[in-house]
Amino acid sequence: ALYKRPKANGVKPSTVHVISTPQASKAISCKGQHSISYTLSRNQTVVVEYTHDKDTDMFQVGRSTESPIDFVVTDTISGSQNNDETQITQSTISRFACRIVCDRSPPYTARIFAAGFDSSKNIFLGEKAAKWKNPDGHMDGLTTNGVLVMHPKGGFTEESKPGVWREISVCGDVYTLRETRSAQQRGKLVENETNILQDGSLIDLCGATLLWRTADGLFHTPTQKHIEALRQEINAARPQCPVGLNTLAFPSINRKDVVEEKQPWAYLSCGHVHGYHNWGHRSDTEANERECPMCRTIGPYVPLWLGCEAGFYVDAGPPTHAFTPCGHVCSEKSAKYWSQIPLPHGTHAFHAACPFCATQLSGEHNCIKLIFQGPID
Repeated sequence: ALYKRPKANGVKPSTVHVISTPQASKAISCKGQHSISYTLSRNQTVVVEYTHDKDTDMFQVGRSTESPIDFVVTDTISGSQNNDETQITQSTISRFACRIVCDRSPPYTARIFAAGFDSSKNIFLGEKAAKWKNPDGHMDGLTTNGVLVMHPKGGFTEESKPGVWREISVCGDVYTLRETRSAQQRGKLVENETNILQDGSLIDLCGATLLWRTADGLFHTPTQKHIEALRQEINAARPQCPVGLNTLAFPSINRKDVVEEKQPWAYLSCGHVHGYHNWGHRSDTEANERECPMCRTIGPYVPLWLGCEAGFYVDAGPPTHAFTPCGHVCSEKSAKYWSQIPLPHGTHAFHAACPFCATQLSGEHNCIKLIFQGPID
């Protein structure tokens, strides 16, 4: 979480220097002040010095573990439980990816900017980086893989709809997306949109996507205790396997890596919930495809897991829907919301993904309504 700092550490642009020798550029960036250097050619660099801003706090996000980074992010591995076998060999997340600047007085507006200051308090945009001079004279640019932001329409609520993905520049302007992630040519300036983060904004750093939640938004979000109460409530109803007639139960949230004996499983083409069994294999289907004994529909058969990150829920409804093909379960409105959000993938693809494990979603609607059978007695 971001908290108001004991002392403001924000910065704002001040003096601009146009420099023709690398030595002079180095001299300015060694002054101990924050600065952004735009290298235009071998013998011309524009250095923008930044000065202390008593009204804002700055928080930096990136892959680097150096002290200027407040939130270290690593690549999200689709569907993994982040074990050692799935380590990324070469990350696409920038070491100093972005900075978030928050006003210290209400309403505590938060703005996002591409690129973060390094340990020398500098941001360098080299010759190959996309950069330009705006009509009002100030320099701006984009980072190699870019910082993309999507603000949902209607905030982060039951009624939310996906917004449009945009790219944020180093100075916080909003642009349409480049043709590919690291293309030299910037998109078009979107003048009526801003870099102000709102509840539910998604920030994509090319390898990890972050969900921005406001304090007010989280106040209206279900808590971990609420999700645990929903788990106990569904287990108290004693759902049964319609074939084995054994009682099923969602495992406790802190045992989310081990499939338990009573764990519910579901056929994701029809939504029928069963206990685990190993019949129903069809020789003409893929390994994890089975035939549901209730309705004969063929499809993936997977264990169900209750999605346990409360911040991803758009409402406090009961866990009735599962994402396909991973089997994470949450409320209907949360499942339908995430099923329609296109998340950036690679350099120019977008697809919906489970918010709990980042698995790419599939199937007709990306999620399915679960059909539980109550106890017969």
